[in-house]
Amino acid sequence: MYDAIYARQSIEKVDSISVESQIDFCSYETRGGKYKKYIDKGFSGKNTNRPAFEEMLKDVEKGLIKRVIVYKLDRISRSILDFSNMMEVFQKYHVEFVSSTEKFDTSTPIGRAMLNICIVFAQLERETIQKRVADAYYSRSKKGFYMGGRIPYGFSLKETVINGVKTAKYEPVEDEIEQIKIMYSIYSQPAKTLGDVLRYFSAHDIKHLRGKVWCTARISELLRNPIYVKADSEIYEFYKNQGSDVINDAADFVGENACYLYKGETDNRKQYSLENKHLVLAPHKGIISSTEWLKCRMKCINNRQVATSHKAKNSWLVGKVKCGNCGYALVVRKSDRRRKTIVRYFVCSHKTSSGLCDGCGTVRADDLENFMFESIKNKLADFKVLTGTSEHIFDPKINEYKIKLSQINKEIDELLKKVITANSVLMQYINEHIEKLDEERKQISEKLISLSKESTDTDISAITDYISHWDETSLEDKILVVDALIKVIHIADGKIEITWKI
Repeated sequence: MYDAIYARQSIEKVDSISVESQIDFCSYETRGGKYKKYIDKGFSGKNTNRPAFEEMLKDVEKGLIKRVIVYKLDRISRSILDFSNMMEVFQKYHVEFVSSTEKFDTSTPIGRAMLNICIVFAQLERETIQKRVADAYYSRSKKGFYMGGRIPYGFSLKETVINGVKTAKYEPVEDEIEQIKIMYSIYSQPAKTLGDVLRYFSAHDIKHLRGKVWCTARISELLRNPIYVKADSEIYEFYKNQGSDVINDAADFVGENACYLYKGETDNRKQYSLENKHLVLAPHKGIISSTEWLKCRMKCINNRQVATSHKAKNSWLVGKVKCGNCGYALVVRKSDRRRKTIVRYFVCSHKTSSGLCDGCGTVRADDLENFMFESIKNKLADFKVLTGTSEHIFDPKINEYKIKLSQINKEIDELLKKVITANSVLMQYINEHIEKLDEERKQISEKLISLSKESTDTDISAITDYISHWDETSLEDKILVVDALIKVIHIADGKIEITWKI
């Protein structure tokens, strides 16, 4: 049997003791006797998933080791549970444990108690360090500093100084940026899919300039990243509504700089959720207009919502049709009714599952599809002006009004919070001030309406092409057309109410 000297070092630092020095200290405890070294270099002490440590435990179980010597307790473990399990194994095989700098004797109850106390403080120290690192990360990220990680496609990194602190920021790489712009331009069109972007790149031999291969997952990731957007009030409101913590004031979102999106301290672990993430304006300029970026981002969100486990197979209206009585979705059922042909009809899912809704009556799928097809054609005919795509031009006046509206709403909310504790004098002031703010809000809203004569950016030519060849159009493409034009269809008591997107 022999002594085992265990040494561990996670990272080589000037102020940390090296593995060699640890072994030198521990070798004094052997008094010239036989020993074997077990070394884990580059491994953390937060768990026991370390090759040399596992090898040592196997040798303990084989009865080869009589004593384990370490330089310091935290070299072998920083977890109370792991340390306790390790000591149980040592006691089972009658192996002594020695910390050369802390002089613990595990053969006595007081020695074992002192070991447990020390391991508690070792774990506390590790958790405290982790908290400090996390706090520093969140503090720096909220100031717009570069926080490391993979450099996004379209940018390179350049050193800079922000508020006297050395950091870095992104600089555009023109060739890559042009590819990003093409992606957004194609995908922002209502009838286009990620597959269309991929096929366009393949047809025009547009290669990934960093040696990788384009795929829909990678393109989707780029289309969701706010690192490319010219962030204005629309972006501010979008992330607010999604539950994100927006660090900068609404007035800072003027349609110039892009954004960083970071994980929050209580971050939602769902990949596509924006809840509890925090958004901060980045020091570099955006390259994609907020209108185009939001169109792509909303399509990504809608795609996630529509892509359920039961994809639409029986009708291109599935997912858009709701019961006008309960609001639940209408689903397609089939019945042959002892006929040669199968009859499809829509039923209220709430009625069929629980019986708590009277339903919306009998709605034959064929009849509803024919009605909606004619409604779509009539709706498109109303838009005579829309004969192609039109580029949205950023109007600073519109953005200015939207920012002002956001500030007024915030001010009204702050005043309303004071109502509970207000006396009669303060209440009079609050009422008068809210009336003035409300009047100002109405005036700004009217100005916004008169200015908001923007094009819908809808590629009508692409949609009308699908409409003119509707019988030959695939079910997937029909769904895309409907999703581009219609928000929801409510049916109840023989009445059909369509909420359009255009």
